[in-house]
Amino acid sequence: MDEIELPSAFIKQDIKTDPITEEQLDQLYNLSNSYEALFNKRARLYRERDLNNENLSEDDFAELILEQYTFLKRPVIVNNDQIFIGNSKKTVAAAKEAIHS
Repeated sequence: MDEIELPSAFIKQDIKTDPITEEQLDQLYNLSNSYEALFNKRARLYRERDLNNENLSEDDFAELILEQYTFLKRPVIVNNDQIFIGNSKKTVAAAKEAIHS
């Protein structure tokens, strides 16, 4: 996958060393309207904890993301009032188009 070149005005946050806050997660929710959309179902812990066999609520997804950084789907790019979640080719292309147009 091609890296997305972000202009210097963008803030990069390494959530491994600087965890996402509840306030930041709420801001992402306000743009995406779904904690599940922000949740990484490919995370190793998702299967290890057998979460794939549970009926998780939006609150559960939010709590898990705040508990463990690997549960946040990455990258998450916010450009004004647009949000791009994940690294699918379609999402990356849309993010590049929005950022560089």
